[in-house]
Amino acid sequence: MTAQHQSTADDGSFGGVLPPGVDVDIPDDADADEAAAIVAAIGAHLHDQALAAVAAAEDEESWDDRRWAFGGRIREQQQRHVRVPRDAPTDPWSAAGRTDRF
Repeated sequence: MTAQHQSTADDGSFGGVLPPGVDVDIPDDADADEAAAIVAAIGAHLHDQALAAVAAAEDEESWDDRRWAFGGRIREQQQRHVRVPRDAPTDPWSAAGRTDRF
């Protein structure tokens, strides 16, 4: 049963589980349930990777917003205005330890 199942196939393969263009080689001795489990596991893994990539991209883009929020927090806590540099550490613990340098 070595077959390549594509998510776009309408021939009873596992359409919709995998992204378009992803091919999976199913072992010859796998029955239908085993093949479905293999494809579902690979599909879930690819989905998780895509979500992680989106979250990482959003995290990078939102540093400017968090930078302004961090400056506001310094203003509230230390009663002084600061300009937080773009290359300031994004880790809260490291950034808090460097507030005297801003």
